[in-house]
Amino acid sequence: MDAAGHKVEDECAEYAEQPQSDFITTQGGKLLCSKIIHLIHSNSVSVKTQVSKVLNECELRMYKSVAFPAIGTGQAGQSPAKVADDMLDAIVEFASNRSVQHLKKIKIVIFQTNMLRDFYDSMKKRENLESPTTDSWVHGLLKSLWRGKNKTPEKKKPVVLKEKVDIAIFQICGESKKNVDATESWIKNLILKEQLENIISDELIENFDEKQIDTLADLQRRKHVTIQLEKKASPPHIKVSGISRDVCFVYMEVQKLIQKMKDTQEEQSKAELVYNLVEWRYPGSNNSFVPFDKLTNMQLEDAKIAKKPHLTIKINKKNCKVNLNTLQVTNDQGKTISIQRVPKNEGKS
Repeated sequence: MDAAGHKVEDECAEYAEQPQSDFITTQGGKLLCSKIIHLIHSNSVSVKTQVSKVLNECELRMYKSVAFPAIGTGQAGQSPAKVADDMLDAIVEFASNRSVQHLKKIKIVIFQTNMLRDFYDSMKKRENLESPTTDSWVHGLLKSLWRGKNKTPEKKKPVVLKEKVDIAIFQICGESKKNVDATESWIKNLILKEQLENIISDELIENFDEKQIDTLADLQRRKHVTIQLEKKASPPHIKVSGISRDVCFVYMEVQKLIQKMKDTQEEQSKAELVYNLVEWRYPGSNNSFVPFDKLTNMQLEDAKIAKKPHLTIKINKKNCKVNLNTLQVTNDQGKTISIQRVPKNEGKS
């Protein structure tokens, strides 16, 4: 309220003299928004109900976006895990309504670092319930809630996996056409018996770049299978054909490749969210402090939350040992420097 300014306080005071039900709406004041919706606390109304009413109000007023704090985790003292579940339940139900036309962006702003895991777990739980091949509005919304803004993809040169075809020629000679035909049929049946085709579908296949395609080409060459990459199909998929044992091996390797991409994406998303909450810095030139890269920033914050006494990181490509109690860093040569931990949005609630 302090950040919004006196005009918003005065507007709230005017509404306070009038009978109200669930919320009041004021101007945005000094905040970077057009309107502020103030919820009226009631022990009889759940967080899920409150969030649902706000979302419906935003759609009714044709607002394009809305940002929520972690409702009820302050003076109301509600469990962050329960609040996370209630808020996301309301958002998923709202997003499932096909009549929604105006509200396109929903954000949850978490100022308290210790609540990060509760919301993260709740979002991942819902994302995993969605089929990875489902092109659903809800699935996309959950990903945007957790992963932030979707950046416009850079135009990349298309990468194509060359199909590998090895031709084997059989020349069959026999005493009669009947024997030759029988032998040809036996060979065909034997080939078909040993052949297997497997299809792997996942939305991340659409993001396969040169690195992943090179891996597929190497698997195709080494295991003598045929791999068809369909990035533009719905859903994107990879078809593997060949001898059963080789197809099974390649299938498992492709699954590992996709899982590695998911793990990397998840780690980057978490690092981005942690960076929005707290920034770790080390001394640079001219007596200034420089932010660590986002992954190192996350590692430092995770170590602090876990109350680890020490952590080994890299500064300027050199190994350094961090004392998380004193925030002192010592490099391999014994030189010691001090680092900083700076919470963002400190003092807001």
